[in-house]
Amino acid sequence: MDVKERILVKAEELFMQYGIRSVSMDDIANNLGMSKKTVYQYYADKDELVDAVVDGHISMIQTDCTSCRKDAKDAIHEIFITMERIMDEFSNMNPMLLYDLEKFHFRSYQRFKDHKDKFLAQIIRQNIEWGIKDELYRPDVSVDVMSKFRLESMMIPFNVSVFPPGKYNLATLSEKIIEHFAYGLATIKGHKLIQKYNEQRQKKLSYEEIKK
Repeated sequence: MDVKERILVKAEELFMQYGIRSVSMDDIANNLGMSKKTVYQYYADKDELVDAVVDGHISMIQTDCTSCRKDAKDAIHEIFITMERIMDEFSNMNPMLLYDLEKFHFRSYQRFKDHKDKFLAQIIRQNIEWGIKDELYRPDVSVDVMSKFRLESMMIPFNVSVFPPGKYNLATLSEKIIEHFAYGLATIKGHKLIQKYNEQRQKKLSYEEIKK
């Protein structure tokens, strides 16, 4: 890994853990055991570094989403695979991250918003259409309304005034909201699949706990 990549990886790790505002360029340099001057040789300022972190993260999410769709047996299975990825990612994410992005790094926030409103909206829409086609989701569902609903409900766990970080866990909140969304869409046939995938997931989690 070259120096520029090391700086990027460490910056993302610290931003995810502490939020963006509370991490300075000094903090990043100190954690890497290098001078701040070296960091500035590769990134002109914190804005540029945040841009690079956000672009890299968005690229990773898009690759993950495409992979989830490819690996899924059906629309509900896609939701469960996605949920696992989200739980893994959000378990180490500070919910202040998005607030900091919007408040202090607007250019990067607009990049994230564009990704959410275009790429993620399309992924969600395709999932709902797939579920309706396979009779796992109700035929009377409005694809347009429910796509927008899911898109906005993704942001709810990041609202720190509603869900203070010390009281609520970001990953668990996201899991509950996704599960609620899936049950709301599902037919009887879909409900049975949700229960099946839930049971499989619980067995897997129990096995992983035993292994620890």
